[in-house]
Amino acid sequence: MARWQPDAPGRLAAAALDLFEEHGYENTTVIEIAERAGLTKSTFFRYFPDKREVLFGGGTVTGLLVEGIASAPPAAGPLDAVADALDALGRTFFTADRREFSARRQAVLNANTELREREALKRLDLAASMIEALTRRGVPTLTARVAAKLGTLAWEIAYDQWIDTDNSEGFGPLARQALAEVRAAGAVR
Repeated sequence: MARWQPDAPGRLAAAALDLFEEHGYENTTVIEIAERAGLTKSTFFRYFPDKREVLFGGGTVTGLLVEGIASAPPAAGPLDAVADALDALGRTFFTADRREFSARRQAVLNANTELREREALKRLDLAASMIEALTRRGVPTLTARVAAKLGTLAWEIAYDQWIDTDNSEGFGPLARQALAEVRAAGAVR
C-alpha cells in the first residue's frame, strides 16, 4: 500500500492481525507490521505505544461508551444509560463489516496469554470509565459501580455472541438481550 492511503491505524491493525495469524504474536515485530501496512515504524508509534495495543482500538470503544452514557436521556436510569451506550456502540463500532475482523482478533487474543492479560486490563478500564460517566450523570458511586460491572458483563456476553460469524444479529440487540438476562438473574431468589 502507498503511504498516502488513509486510515493508518486500521491498516496497521489489519496488518498486525494477518501477521499474528501467520507467524504468531511473539514472532511478529513492529517493523514487520508497519511494512505490511505500507507504513514506517515511526508511523506505527504515532498511533500505538506498543505491539500489544494495535489490536485494542486505541480507546475508541471506551470513548464511544462514555459518550453513549453521557448522551442517554436525562430520565434514563443507570442500566438504561448503559444500554443506550451499548446500542450506540453497536451502531458505530461493532458493525457487520467488523464482525469477521473481530472474530479473527479474538482468536489471536485467545491464543496468547499476554494479549488476554491486556484485554482483561482494558475491560477493567472500560468499567472504570463507565463508572465515571455514570457518576457525572449524578448516579451514586456504589450504584454506578454495580451498573458498570453489569454493563461490562452484558458487553462481554454480547460480544462473544456477536463475533460468532454464524450469527447475524447486531451487537446492540445482543447487548440489550444480555443486559435483560443479567437483570433477570439479579431478580432470581
